[in-house]
Amino acid sequence: MSTIVGLIIIIGAIVLLVKQYETRMVLICSGFLLALAAGNPLAAFDAFSSRMVTPVFIKSICSVMGFAIAMKITKCDQHLIHLLAGGLKKVRFALIPGAAIVTAMINTSLISAAGVSAAVGAIFIPLLISLGVHPVIAGASVLAGTMGSLLSPGLSGNAFVAKLADVKPIEIVSAHSIATIFAIITGAIVLAIVAHLKKEDKGYVPADDDFKVAENLKVNPAFAIVPLIPVLLLLFFNNDAVRLAIPWAKSIQVPHAMLFGAALGIALTRTSPSIAVKGFFDGMGKGYGDIVGIIIAAAVFVSGMNALGLVDEFNAMLAKSESIASISAALGPFFFAVMTGSGEAASLAFNEAVTPFAANYNMTIINMGSLVNIGAALGRTMSPIAGATIICASLAKANPLTIAKRNIPGMLAAVAVAYIFLSFIL
Repeated sequence: MSTIVGLIIIIGAIVLLVKQYETRMVLICSGFLLALAAGNPLAAFDAFSSRMVTPVFIKSICSVMGFAIAMKITKCDQHLIHLLAGGLKKVRFALIPGAAIVTAMINTSLISAAGVSAAVGAIFIPLLISLGVHPVIAGASVLAGTMGSLLSPGLSGNAFVAKLADVKPIEIVSAHSIATIFAIITGAIVLAIVAHLKKEDKGYVPADDDFKVAENLKVNPAFAIVPLIPVLLLLFFNNDAVRLAIPWAKSIQVPHAMLFGAALGIALTRTSPSIAVKGFFDGMGKGYGDIVGIIIAAAVFVSGMNALGLVDEFNAMLAKSESIASISAALGPFFFAVMTGSGEAASLAFNEAVTPFAANYNMTIINMGSLVNIGAALGRTMSPIAGATIICASLAKANPLTIAKRNIPGMLAAVAVAYIFLSFIL
């Protein structure tokens, strides 16, 4: 009976989200109703209070949003957009897939989907919109690239499978790298096709000044490079050789890079420090309210599902599908991640429940575990409640559900490609 009640609440929440009711209101109310149905209302309160102070979200998101406002005040973002606009207009066909692939490349080093969405999205989303790409597609293109972390040995899923297979994490990455790369490319290309069919790949005229490129702006290359500085710094200090040579390099985090980039922009452009610093902190506050606020609401929603046992039931149901284990290894975590918004939770849950028995289904632990990880990442990439989706939607000023919907065809095609490679080719 509790399962039926839970499903009714979830369906109701989905309907309200589709009708574009306030996202935070829907998720929080639904989460509390689920927790009440489970007889454990404190679960929702605990999720709310614990997620309010989650460092990984607050530090990255708030500092990135503060930096984004600082770049607007200094007009450094306009210099970068104007500099790139001319060249990108000549290769318009590559705009959308190119943004996804570049995001994936950066995501191999900055493995947090939320972090890379904020850092890269702050640059690429306004750029694409200024070139006529619809905001929904601009946000979806960056989101589509957030599966690049699969190519990092530091990803928790890769490390978990490596432990099961008794190999090094880099061997897991090597085993599925071809499948992952083809999945990323497939998702990017299909998204471009979707954009073309919906006529959202060109012709959009932004009504918001935040997305407009200044006319007849004389580009200063030094100003134009400033918005890229934080990402370049993070990539540089994340390099293994650099970390060996510079002991403190591993301590560099997103807030450090954002503060340095903002200070550099203020100094180069000679913008009033008081105005710029005020804008930086205003941006941080907006980031917490608009983005972290939705992530908090999503945590309340998932906590309600957990309290009612829906997550465990869903996991157990798919884990028992032994006759189609290889398919469920991809689709199970895929739909789990769509439902919860967490690729990491999906991959770890399925790798623990299913992957140790891979030999029973004529698959290796490495291949099945890799399939689980890829399925989870792809599912998270089309989840409307994932942190990365929320960030991309906020930067594009679009609805998270609408952005997630644009990625559905690409992610379904990508998971099919990954399944074929890992089950029949590699």
